[in-house]
Parts: sequence; structure tokens; C-alpha cells
Amino acid sequence: MALLIEGAGYRYAGSTVSALSGVDLQLERGQVIGVVGPNGAGKSTLCLVAVGLAPGVIGGQLAGAVSIDGLATATTPMHRLAQHVGILFQESETQLSSATPTVWEEIAFGPRNLSLPLPEVVERTWSAIEALDIADIVERDPGRLSGGQAQLVALASVLALRPTYLVLDEPTSQLDPHGTQLVVDALQRAARATGAGILIVEHKTDLLARLCDEVIVLADGNVVRQGSAGELLADPALPELGVAPPAAVRMRRAAEAAGLAWDESWV
Repeated sequence: MALLIEGAGYRYAGSTVSALSGVDLQLERGQVIGVVGPNGAGKSTLCLVAVGLAPGVIGGQLAGAVSIDGLATATTPMHRLAQHVGILFQESETQLSSATPTVWEEIAFGPRNLSLPLPEVVERTWSAIEALDIADIVERDPGRLSGGQAQLVALASVLALRPTYLVLDEPTSQLDPHGTQLVVDALQRAARATGAGILIVEHKTDLLARLCDEVIVLADGNVVRQGSAGELLADPALPELGVAPPAAVRMRRAAEAAGLAWDESWV
């Protein structure tokens, strides 16, 4: 079973240009795949297509096939898909309910709306809290958190729904280095604790180098490169595709250009 995208093309309603064309991608449980590419490459559209929001909620035209553990996104109701796949957007305020007085109740909000028995709601909520190591803020007001903390709460709210797959659309783009570090550490813990498959769109290739098994490069809605994270993020052609290599790759190349022997302990 997997999140499977086969020959997917997508065109937004009212547009004559496809935002995605012939995209193939397979995300299995426990796997982490990164997506990079220049602005306008179709990365956010890929996220919407992967979880069924496009065309299920926002309309438009989908070509090819997208399925999640055998469920076709084009014909499966969103409430059923949401039990298999969760999505985290760039800005946490788009996902927090603004209707709960504490972080704990915010995280419990999703499981409660699934009409689960109270003991299971409590277990799921604490499990998500422990996976992200945020027990110290569970009594806080969700509206009075730092950007990094709010993004962790949004992620915990998704994890509490127990999705098999997570789709993350630039989850650290609005965060400072400290907030980014909080989210990266939390994602590593979540991947180990839940075994969920993770598809993550990010401009920060240092983050992808730490997290991902594979990386794909999108350009003009097409997959133009795909491979293991280590090999692809070191590809000399990456800058030509509008993607900055990780700092370690840039430093190694600078050292080699200066005739210095590279030492991995420098990063």
C-alpha cells in the first residue's frame, strides 16, 4: 500500500495552462521524500493533488490517477481521505481552529470530531504530544505561541488523526532558524514514532538532507530529477534548476576549489 501518483496532470479551474504534467511518485509508509524546485514549479499544487484537495475541494481538472492505500482521491470523500493522509501548510494559523483555550484541546479537536471514544481521543492526543516533545506547552493558549511552537501544535493536530501519510508544504518557510530547528527535530521524532510516509516540500535543502530518503526536483510542473537525497542534493546541475545545494555541499566544493582536503567534521 502507498500514496501513489501516476501520470498526474492538473489544471486549475479557469486556467488554460497545466500546473502539473505527467507526474509519477510513490510514497510508502516510513519513507520520507523531499520536493524542491523554483517558485512556480508546481510544488504546492503537487501537495494539493497528493491529498485529494485538488480537485476534490478546489475544483480544476485532474489527469492520470492518484490513490491513497488503494482509495482513488477523485472518487473518495475527503473525510475518508483525511483518515489516511494529513497536510500541513506553510502558516500554522491556517490550520489552528482558534476555538480552543489550550494547546491540549487544540490537538484533541480533530480526534473528537471523528466521534472517537473519549479514551482513544485522550490516547491519540498524548501520543502526538509525546512524539513531538511538546508536553511543556499543553496548558498554553494556542494564540500565544511562537511561530515554531504554533507549527508544532499544527503538526501534532495532524498526527493525532493518525494519518498513514503526511504532506508538508514548506512547513518552515515562515520560521526563524530556531523555529526551523524545532520543526526539523520534531519531524525526525514523528517519522520514527509513527512510521508515517512523509512528502515534504522545502526550499531549505539542508533540512531535506537531514530528513529525506529521496528527493525529486520539479520544474514547470514536471519531474526533471529524482534520486536518493545524498546523490541528488550533490548534483552539480541543481543550481541551474533554481535549487541551492545544502551548505555542506557548497562548503565541500569551495574547499576542493581552494585545494583543501574536505573533512566532514567541518559541518
